[in-house]
Amino acid sequence: MSADQGSSKVLTLTKSEPAPALDDVTAVEAAPAPALPTSGALDTRTLSRSLFLRLAALDENSPERAYVRDTLIELNLPLVRYAAARFRSRNEPMEDIVQVGTIGLIKAIDRFDCERGVEFPTFAMPTVVGEIKRFFRDTSWSVRVPRRLQELRLALTKASDELAQKLDRSPTVTELAVVLGVSEEDVVDGLAVGNAYTASSLDSPAPEDDGGEGSLADRLGYEDTALEGVEYRESLKPLLAKLPPRERRIIMLRFFANMTQSQIGEEVGISQMHVSRLLTRTLSQLREGLISD
Repeated sequence: MSADQGSSKVLTLTKSEPAPALDDVTAVEAAPAPALPTSGALDTRTLSRSLFLRLAALDENSPERAYVRDTLIELNLPLVRYAAARFRSRNEPMEDIVQVGTIGLIKAIDRFDCERGVEFPTFAMPTVVGEIKRFFRDTSWSVRVPRRLQELRLALTKASDELAQKLDRSPTVTELAVVLGVSEEDVVDGLAVGNAYTASSLDSPAPEDDGGEGSLADRLGYEDTALEGVEYRESLKPLLAKLPPRERRIIMLRFFANMTQSQIGEEVGISQMHVSRLLTRTLSQLREGLISD
């Protein structure tokens, strides 16, 4: 009796059945058996394609659909690990990166249409990598800012580099706004967002090359002498408003236009000595008003 692996045909010699000719037996034994599918042929892509076809045919609420979907997720996890390996230099545990990439894989599985003729790894990789990048954008900022501004900052960085090469100078806010199609206020906000990417501790020591001592908190702040001037100006506003028009104009020309007494006299139509007397009297009134207040 002779049997080949791919067929159920069996040659049996019995008394009631004439023996086949020698040439026929030789031909049967010499014919190559049909090749069975090997384990290499049933690779991940082929199996995934079959599962996607099955997934598309199942009802949304079918228990089998959930099983097929979970099988697709486990079958394509090596794709997530491959994408996560590109970010191994980041200061995040690889398990967390893989977990985030798996979310992207699930999104890709739910959106994939096998009838479009695109291989699933080609379709899924941008979604997986994009989910991982969004994870780093959301967790790498020291101060939480809206994602819209985070993405705007990336677009500004790219547009700024391109315009700088094209114009051979740093682009203006107006030029960036025109290229990106946003308002100038949005460009300013996007540029300011870069300050929120990293933060320094107030307890951090002074840099060695700075030669300073103490912590950052000790070095922050300084005495602003202009603040005292702001207080004086605000106190003088009501007093100036009470002056006669000529005296008020002389004060403005002397202290805001930086004109000399002679120039003021020519402007107002009086002598330099008269200007000097009016200035002395007016300043005395203002001084008394400030002291009384």
